[in-house]
Amino acid sequence: MRGFIEDIGHPRQKKKININDLEFQLRNLMDDYYEMDGYSLFYQAIETLQAEGQLSPIQNKQYNGRTPSLPLYYWVHTKVQEEKWDRLEMMKLSDRFDFSYYERHPEWQTQDEWSRIQNVYQFLQSSQEREIVSVEERCLELFGHEKFLLDSTEFPEGSGFLTRIGVSEEQLKMVHYGEPFVFWMKQGREISEIQRVLIVENLSFFHTAIKLLEQDLLDYEPELIIYGEGTKIERSFSFFFRMFPEKNYLFYYAGDLDAAGYGIMVRLIEKYQNCSIQPALKIYRKMLQCAEQKNVQKRGQTQNTSYRDSFLQWFTDDEQELLMQLWEENKRIPQEVLTIETWRRWM
Repeated sequence: MRGFIEDIGHPRQKKKININDLEFQLRNLMDDYYEMDGYSLFYQAIETLQAEGQLSPIQNKQYNGRTPSLPLYYWVHTKVQEEKWDRLEMMKLSDRFDFSYYERHPEWQTQDEWSRIQNVYQFLQSSQEREIVSVEERCLELFGHEKFLLDSTEFPEGSGFLTRIGVSEEQLKMVHYGEPFVFWMKQGREISEIQRVLIVENLSFFHTAIKLLEQDLLDYEPELIIYGEGTKIERSFSFFFRMFPEKNYLFYYAGDLDAAGYGIMVRLIEKYQNCSIQPALKIYRKMLQCAEQKNVQKRGQTQNTSYRDSFLQWFTDDEQELLMQLWEENKRIPQEVLTIETWRRWM
């Protein structure tokens, strides 16, 4: 089927096909078309080719009259023509780049890719004179768009570009700057006195934690509270080290008792292994005592059992049993169960 479509494709312009005509031709080529439920296979093949971008439906409310239905007309897109780079030009740039990947994958030898390589080569010629800037700034300079290396949906060719040419972000003098975050420092404390840091997932508990901190009622007695803002903390955590002096801190994380909350904490620990990050067990245990306020797991959350198991191993056997029961019931305990009022039961 794939070869059939490729044969139809035109090297310079897309071509319109009638899906019933295409199926008719395939039926004539296959003696056992009906015995093998040929239409189901035909339907799946069309869907696959559409997903791969070789076909695109013409939306004119005309269908092929079969079940499941398909649009009656499709565009067959132009054939991808392999472009070969000039080997002499490649040799001129080989002092900086290893072109072996492109030798093995000639489909990447396009004019756009070559232009990007030339831009990087020119930059590297004088990189020692350049300043370190953000990834976005350097992407705009070299590739014409600030998200080229960051947005794999809009720029699928960007996600592996540096790997293909064997160049690091350090060589391009660019860094990922952490996003700023909201934080609260205990009154009367100096930056140099900060040792214990509490990161909380949700805004409501951030404000509750501030009140508890100023009343000397907050677990771990942190000098600093950070509002993690859900998954944003995974991008903003590195900003901490641009604001505060380098030393060994104790980071405690408290989030929702649900799949997303488990994932945030585990990924933080995995990404920043040189930092002492651990779950705020005293706070999580208070949340477990408010299990009567559990509710249904949020839609769209990925149920990652690996994150769950990594999170649960911090707790006692009895606590793990309670957490597993929540998981199996598809229930969660939101951080908002901890209010100034509910906190009184532990005072």
